[in-house]
Amino acid sequence: MKVVKVVILTLLITVSSIVILYTDVEYCTTTLNKFKSYEELKEFLQCRKHSFEPFRFLSVESYGSAELKAMSTNDYSSTNIQVDGVDEADIVKIDGEYIYVISGQKVVIVKAYPAEEAAILSNIAVNGTLRQMFINEERLVVFYEGSSDSETKTFITIYDISDRENPIPKGEIAVDGFYFSSRMIGDYVYVGVRKAASLVEGEVSLPKIYSEGECKVISATEIYYSDIVDYGYIFTTIVAVNVQEDEQEPTDETVLSGWTTSMYVSLENIYLAIDYEDKTILHRIHIEKGEISYAADGEVPGTVLNQFSMDEHEGYFRIATTSPITSPTGESAWRLPRQNNVYILNMDLEIVGELENIAPGETIHSARFMGNICYLVTFRKVDPFFMIDLSDPYGPEILGELKITGYSDYLHLYDENHVIGVGKETVSAETGDFSWYQGVKISLFDVTDMFEPKELAKYEIGDRGTDSPVLRDHKAFLFDKEKNLLVIPISVAQIDESKYPNAVPSYISGEIVWQGAYVFTISLTLEEKIMLRGIITHVENSNVHDASYHIARTLYIGDVLYTISNNKIKMNSLLDLSEINELNLNE
Repeated sequence: MKVVKVVILTLLITVSSIVILYTDVEYCTTTLNKFKSYEELKEFLQCRKHSFEPFRFLSVESYGSAELKAMSTNDYSSTNIQVDGVDEADIVKIDGEYIYVISGQKVVIVKAYPAEEAAILSNIAVNGTLRQMFINEERLVVFYEGSSDSETKTFITIYDISDRENPIPKGEIAVDGFYFSSRMIGDYVYVGVRKAASLVEGEVSLPKIYSEGECKVISATEIYYSDIVDYGYIFTTIVAVNVQEDEQEPTDETVLSGWTTSMYVSLENIYLAIDYEDKTILHRIHIEKGEISYAADGEVPGTVLNQFSMDEHEGYFRIATTSPITSPTGESAWRLPRQNNVYILNMDLEIVGELENIAPGETIHSARFMGNICYLVTFRKVDPFFMIDLSDPYGPEILGELKITGYSDYLHLYDENHVIGVGKETVSAETGDFSWYQGVKISLFDVTDMFEPKELAKYEIGDRGTDSPVLRDHKAFLFDKEKNLLVIPISVAQIDESKYPNAVPSYISGEIVWQGAYVFTISLTLEEKIMLRGIITHVENSNVHDASYHIARTLYIGDVLYTISNNKIKMNSLLDLSEINELNLNE
């Protein structure tokens, strides 16, 4: 009997040892995993098939609500942001008197106000590809990518611009990898950089941070990870920099995961979203005055469209996704391949509430959260505009739905009872369950009655093929309610109807004939609530395909509208759009 007990005990010990060893090798997914050693990280990557060198995204994240700043002598617009108090880097920045513009491989500093005295003060050239920048009082923060030692690095350079004619570099930090996105809260800038998690000659190329002539290698034991089998991995490093205190050391946190596609930032947290096999892996990183700490991970079904599909509110994280519809056999249904969902998670990123199977067969084109309401636009043949009540995080529900032609790719809050949508008009196909998109469409929705939203007004620009950067980048959108002002850059396509004597087919696209800014008066008190005030272009000699003269950003200082392309700044009166001045940025 004793022999039997000893054998059983020995077997249990052996099995337990095997289980422990198996767990170490398989890296079971749990919250807040960290590697125990460099060898464990190396084995982790060796066992995965598809570590890869990521391709570059030329665009960075987008979307938000305009912020108005006041000066003693005038007021001015600022970058269109998503979260109040969380600034977003852009290719153009303004401080009320000066404009900072990325033009080619240089940052141009312009004395912009008063417009009649506008002049270029200085240029800052970099040896690399400029991405975006921030302004923080007398400090300019510039992000650019460059190569060093055959490795792409993201450079964060801080300039003292107290003398705009003579910017002085105050410090530079370089991070291995490609620039992804950034935010600024107070004096702290948080920068996301992506680097391939690859093996070079059998060794892991760990991310590095260079500062003040020193190189810090992110050790394997500092790296958090998600165990997604058979998927390409990258290092996403978040670096925090105090742009006012030169002596304060930067802080950082690194996550090894799949390809980070979107980043949402609140005043206290950074959320990274990673698409993987029709689900979204989420990481929450807590931030506070430059301190960074990994806090939680989780996942939801479906994939996100962009940063506006995510939101944090009163201790909950909300996210809208699109996912496949599966048949009883587990295969995706081909007739209605997609459905849409809204999930509510707690701060541990655990799902506590869900609303699934929204608009079967359609996909999300835009989302916007405001307090306890989520505005959601899906599309396949018509545009359902949904109002979703999130006041009970455990039981979200659809309140109202509006079906109209077209769709909105960007939603902007006019006020608490009205929403602006920018997207495309559509025409239903004669056969098939889809529609042909047409010109750019601006809509004004009345959401006063949450059970019956209405489209108060709409304005359509151009024929099929007309486009606007606002459809992909919210920072190109300028709106000011007090000024009744709405401005968007537009590339207008026009169809030669003489070629189609029996009517133009809905699928025919026009040729681009004009590019510039459309300036609107938008007001609830007007009979024509969206009224074209005028148009402005930078294109010279009818060369509409010269992208260097395509207006990319618009802003105002006082009663002057500034339109900005890669080559030019033009200044027009907001009263009648008469031209005041212009600057060539390449002189």
